Amino acid sequence: MRVYDIILKKRNGERLSKEEINFMIEGYCKEEIPDYQMAAFLMAVYFQGMSPEEATDLTMAMVNSGDRVDLKAIAGFKVDKHSTGGVGDTTTLVLGPIVAAAGGKVAKMTGRGLGHTGGTIDKLESIPGFRTSLTMEEFTENVNRIGLALMGQTKELAPADKRIYALRDVTATVDSTPLIAGSILSKKLAAGSDGIVLDVKTGSGAFMVKYEDALALAEAMVAIGEGAGKRMVALITSMEEPLGQAIGNAIEVKEAIDTLKGEGPKDLEELCIELGANMLLISEVVRNLKEARERLREVIENRKGLEKLKEMVKTQGGDPKAIDDPSLLPQCKERIEVESLGEGYVQKIDAFSVGVSSQVLGAGRQKKEDVIDSSVGVLLKKKIGDKVKAGEPLAIFHTDGDRKKIENAKEKFLASYSIGKEKVKKPKFFYARVTKKGVEEL
Repeated sequence: MRVYDIILKKRNGERLSKEEINFMIEGYCKEEIPDYQMAAFLMAVYFQGMSPEEATDLTMAMVNSGDRVDLKAIAGFKVDKHSTGGVGDTTTLVLGPIVAAAGGKVAKMTGRGLGHTGGTIDKLESIPGFRTSLTMEEFTENVNRIGLALMGQTKELAPADKRIYALRDVTATVDSTPLIAGSILSKKLAAGSDGIVLDVKTGSGAFMVKYEDALALAEAMVAIGEGAGKRMVALITSMEEPLGQAIGNAIEVKEAIDTLKGEGPKDLEELCIELGANMLLISEVVRNLKEARERLREVIENRKGLEKLKEMVKTQGGDPKAIDDPSLLPQCKERIEVESLGEGYVQKIDAFSVGVSSQVLGAGRQKKEDVIDSSVGVLLKKKIGDKVKAGEPLAIFHTDGDRKKIENAKEKFLASYSIGKEKVKKPKFFYARVTKKGVEEL
C-alpha cells in the first residue's frame, strides 16, 4: 500500500477502504508519513468530501490511535452531551444535574476552554475545593452512586486528532465537514458513553454560522456515531445572541444555580430541558419526549436538580455551601455598568464580539497556559428585542479593576450591539432535530 496511491484515489473522488484510511492514520501517528503527504490527503478530503462509511472509518481510526475509556463498571446506559461551542454556554452545569435527578446516568469527561471563557472544567473549579481530577475508580463509583460525575480528561484520547488538527490549522483545511465531525467525535467515542446528544450551534456566535453548514455537520456526526454503535441525536440551536445572561466562570455557576431553582434565563432553561429530554429518551428512561420534558421540569420545580448539583459538588470535594450561598464563589473587585449610547430596541447582537469582550476582561484564554480569573465576566441586561434608553445599562462588567482591560472590553462590547427604532422579533432558537431517521424541523 502506497501513500501516493491513496492520495491520488481520494483526489479523484473515489472511495477509500477502511484499510487505506487506517494505513494513513497509523502511518502518520508513527511518523512514517510526513506532514506534506498528510496535508495533501487532507486537502483531497476537503475538496472531495467523504462518504458516511469513510467518515466513520476515519473517526474510528483516530479513536483507536490512543486510549479508550471503559465504562462497563457503570451500571445502565451512559449518556453524554457535546456542544459545538458558543457564548455563555452554561448548559452542562444545569443539564447534568437535571438528567441525573430524572433517572439518567451522566458520565462526562470534559476539557478546559480556549476562547471566550473557560470550559466546563474551569467553571466547576471556581467552586471552592471542587476536584476535577478523579481516578477512573472514583469516576465510575460516583456515577453508580449519584448518577453524575464530571471530570477532566485524564487519558490520552484520540492523539491522532491533535496532530491532524494542528496540520489542518495551517493548511486551510479546518472547515471540512467530515474532518470536523471526525475531530469532535473521535474524542467523544473514545470517552466510552453509550449515547451522545449533540448541541450544534448556528448563528453569529457559532463555529457554523450558516444553518446549512450546521445541518450538514449534525447529519455527519449522527451518521458516524450510529455507525460506531452509539445512539445519537443532534439538535441545531441558535447562537445569534449569547445564551442566558452570564459570560464568565463564577457568574455562569451562579446562573446555573438560579436556573436549577427555576429562576434563571428562560432560553438556558428551555435548551437544557430539550437536550435533557433527548438524553433521557435515548437512555430509555422515558417512553417519549413529552414525558421526558415533564419529568425534567418537575426536578427543577421541586429542586431535586439543585440537590443533585450539591451532591456532585460534595462528592467531588467541593463546598456545597457555595451552591446555597453563591457569594462564596470568587467575587470580582469592581462592577461596571456599560451604558447604551443609543435609544430604541436591540436589533442585533454580535455574540462573538460579546464573548471577546469577556475574554479581554480575563474570563478566557488565548493560549493554553493563560490563567483565567474566575471572578470576571459579562452579565447581560439587554438582549434582542428589548427596549433600551440612552444611558441605560446594556450589561454589567465584573472586573478586576484594570482600567485598560475595562476600556478595551467596553469598546468591543458596545460595537457588538445594534440598536434601532424598530422592534424586532427574538431570533428563532430551535431549528431542527437530527436522528438516524432523518431531519425533523422544529
